[in-house]
Amino acid sequence: MIREAAVAGQFYSADSAILRKTVESYICQSGSQLKAKAILVPHAGYIYSGAVAGAVYSTIELPKRFVILGPNHTGWGSSLALYPEGGWQTPLGTAPIDAQLNRLLIEECSGLREDGLAHRQEHCLEVQIPFLQALIPDFEFSAICVGTADYAALDALGRALARVVRSASEPVLLVASSDMTHFQPSAVAAKWDELAIGRMRAVDPEGLHRIVNEKAISMCGFAPVVAVLIACRDLGVSTGKLIRYANSGEVSGDSRRVVAYAGMAFC
Repeated sequence: MIREAAVAGQFYSADSAILRKTVESYICQSGSQLKAKAILVPHAGYIYSGAVAGAVYSTIELPKRFVILGPNHTGWGSSLALYPEGGWQTPLGTAPIDAQLNRLLIEECSGLREDGLAHRQEHCLEVQIPFLQALIPDFEFSAICVGTADYAALDALGRALARVVRSASEPVLLVASSDMTHFQPSAVAAKWDELAIGRMRAVDPEGLHRIVNEKAISMCGFAPVVAVLIACRDLGVSTGKLIRYANSGEVSGDSRRVVAYAGMAFC
């Protein structure tokens, strides 16, 4: 099954040359790179969040295999939807699904369902692919769309992710996709986001789940991040590092109603 790009020309350029140049403009030439088990990257239009995503991808020692998880914005499909075997098209080419990782994930997590519908119009995972295509041309990936915030389901998924990472024949990087606070003044967004970022720094999935719900923080991808934090904890990760934080007002000039973005590494 080949998934055609759903948001090319909207969240990023549909022109391959322009897209590659844009992605490369967000990639920083950093010195030593971090060896991470997982990362957090945003998923807005590149003009707003591309610099944050690029800073994260530039800072990490990237393997050739990835499991990318993000929220289900459409409400379509299964609550834990794994994209079936095949590939994802972008203007930079077709990125192949990792069939072996898919099999391992299905074996380890009974709640996962192979389901292309949940991914059909979902942007949060698609916008990660051109970054990986520019940086790691021969990578493979599995894609999970998370449409539940039930902690027991996220715990089962996170523990399964950890088992898959341990058993994989090559290194696998977990990629959680989320934006932070939505449609608040920048100062308010920073205040609420610091609470969530604090729980992520501490690799505290229960704390993140609790604080987002108690404070009604509009972090759209907190559920997949909770699952990834559970996996990180099982893999022995104890610290999250904030690489960059920004908001849309820095681009638009309007700080009265922003969407915020955080980029993090879990090492």
